[in-house]
Amino acid sequence: MVTIGAYDGVHLGHRTVIGEVVRRARDEGRRSAVVTFDRHPAQVIRPESAPRLLTDLDQKLELLRSTGVDVVVVIHFDEARSRETAAEFVLDTLVDCLRAREVVVGEDFHFGHRRAGNVELLREMGAVHGFSVTGHRLVGPDGRAARDDEQVSSTAIRRALHEGRLADANAMLGRPHEMRGPVVPGDRRGRELGFPTANVAIGEDMLMPADGIYAGLLVRPDGAEPAVLPSAVYVGKRPTFYDDRAVTLLEVHALGFSGDLYGEEVAVRFTHRIRPDARFASVEELAAQLRHDCDEAARLLGV
Repeated sequence: MVTIGAYDGVHLGHRTVIGEVVRRARDEGRRSAVVTFDRHPAQVIRPESAPRLLTDLDQKLELLRSTGVDVVVVIHFDEARSRETAAEFVLDTLVDCLRAREVVVGEDFHFGHRRAGNVELLREMGAVHGFSVTGHRLVGPDGRAARDDEQVSSTAIRRALHEGRLADANAMLGRPHEMRGPVVPGDRRGRELGFPTANVAIGEDMLMPADGIYAGLLVRPDGAEPAVLPSAVYVGKRPTFYDDRAVTLLEVHALGFSGDLYGEEVAVRFTHRIRPDARFASVEELAAQLRHDCDEAARLLGV
């Protein structure tokens, strides 16, 4: 039993579809499989307007494994693959590779060159090649079928993060939004203010939440102690110091921690939004606000 999709974020809607695939496969004594891609197809088809990603490939695979699915097939998506017709995809992937007996997808699923394939085409080809097709209705955060404006989707989550609605995004994800990257040297502004930060380098194709201050958790690599650090998290361009900085920074102040994190590959989980970013009239005003932000982060995190 197979489901197919980009599965960016592996959100509650995705988990509903995958959960049905896993359950039905087990009930029928079959193996369950997810077919996904090593990058978002839009990054190849229309790179100038491709969406920023909610999860990188490693995190997506971790989340997919946690669903209990038996097999995850990752397709390398390149120019050649983008020209593959819907019928060719069905024959190559579903029939020849996986020998699918049932395919479960969202009812709005489209695939193949110019997105010409849909649930109807899958059903037509399934009748010929021996597999059935279920078009699953899209759901809301409660996992139940929802109206269009209430449906969980990667697009809706991106919109919520862009607008600073972290609680809405996390509700649709079913977990805190997470970003990953190495800790790299910064310009030590935080240390000068009394709030040393770990500067986390994030890939350009990943989606940062809206500029602002957040409470969150910094998760360190396996074996590092402590493994999880309650933190105040800054996303922004530091307008108090710079007028025209183009690059958005991710800086994490681990509450009560004084160790060295340079070079570590870390994850930052955003649990609460505290306030938007702001420009302050003086460094002293900024430092006072940062003290308040850290206190608020500690309160929200229960530390």
